[in-house]
Amino acid sequence: MVYFQISPIGFNCGTDKNNCNKYPDYCKECVKTQLEKFGLDLKQNIKFTIIDSEEKRIQMFRNLIWQKFLDVLNLKHILLMAKESGLPIIDYPISGAGVNTELLTGFIQANITFSESGNTSNSIENYSNNHQFYEFQYETFNILLKNGQFIRICLVLDHKASESLKTLVSEFLQDYEARYLDKLERLINVGFLNFEDTIDFIIDTFNIKLVFPMILTHTFLPDMLESIKKKPIQKAIIDFAKQFLATKQFFFVINLLDEVQKIVNIDANILLYEISLLLERNIIIPTTIEFAETKILQFQETQAIRIANNELISSIIANDDEITELKEKAKYMSEEDVKTSISTYIRKAETAERALIYKEAQKEYEKALYLATGFDMKEDIGRISFLVLELDKKIRELDLEYTLNAGEKAEKRKDYINAINYCRQGLILLREAEEVNGNESRIKKLEKKIKNLQKHL
Repeated sequence: MVYFQISPIGFNCGTDKNNCNKYPDYCKECVKTQLEKFGLDLKQNIKFTIIDSEEKRIQMFRNLIWQKFLDVLNLKHILLMAKESGLPIIDYPISGAGVNTELLTGFIQANITFSESGNTSNSIENYSNNHQFYEFQYETFNILLKNGQFIRICLVLDHKASESLKTLVSEFLQDYEARYLDKLERLINVGFLNFEDTIDFIIDTFNIKLVFPMILTHTFLPDMLESIKKKPIQKAIIDFAKQFLATKQFFFVINLLDEVQKIVNIDANILLYEISLLLERNIIIPTTIEFAETKILQFQETQAIRIANNELISSIIANDDEITELKEKAKYMSEEDVKTSISTYIRKAETAERALIYKEAQKEYEKALYLATGFDMKEDIGRISFLVLELDKKIRELDLEYTLNAGEKAEKRKDYINAINYCRQGLILLREAEEVNGNESRIKKLEKKIKNLQKHL
């Protein structure tokens, strides 16, 4: 038998309090009776709270998600160690705090040994044990430690742990050891140390996705858009997210909160609650730094190969006199000359982009990228690659918008052959960008439209 404890759980009794003569004196007994019908064991002590309005219920969830966010912002590093040996089995950095985990694990083992031997005179200053947790200072960080049956968890924090975080740590240890008991037994018996597949559970438990890089869904369905329009806060959040994504590959929740609050005078916990609803609906989607870096690297590698073969992204400057001149000039340029030229080309490109002269902007960016690649300036390659990729997306989107609008107009004229032709051109554009933008649903929608148009022929 597996016994589950569900906490917290909410229950809507379905009765208006104004029409209930038992409210509020008999609410607890009434709810217990109804819950027992579902086979829930309510014999143990339970915490019972009446939330008698929708506003209070929403406020409760706002406070919960805000505390989760504060806790994860406080987290810098998570270490899981074998309790007996002190060997690390999970070493998971959450920020670039630069924690030396080898020194930290040795420091922890020494202090645990001192504590358990009762030799408090050798313990470090400000060390405390409140019978459940070890808490002490390490360099500029606060350390929170707790022992389980098999493992020990160590959180590296900016500030002291909140009570909610301590509760979460206790629940995590219990769940982790039950869930991965077989692995932990192999750890004890044969020194098995492959626990990488448990990281997702850690991420979910500690709500670490709240500090992941975020992107927006590439597909806003009509009912989704209608729903967002009715919620001005969510619309503002999405608008600001789009502004971030116009110049970057992703955004962070903390930056989004800051930007929206500059314009909208609304408490941060209200904004975060609305962001959490968008996360639940997969409108805002967490990704990982590793995934983002892989995408950038893939783009850079493809770009480098094409340039090496004299195949730039577009054919605009492949046979251009200016690029021929640049190739010749680059043979005699110093590194300082290259940096100056790259800055000049980027400025020209940005000016052209602001003026919506995208082809000219692309031409200048590609000159800058040609030089950066030829001189192996990795930092500049990455920066310019971002700019080229974003501009390329804008150009593709404009081409797609023009093509689909032309198809709509042809359909209204009942010129179904041209309408199908434009839709097929749109499909080509979507498929070309599918790897970067994830256009699967738009592709399916357009394929369906083509089939419907073909019925008119």
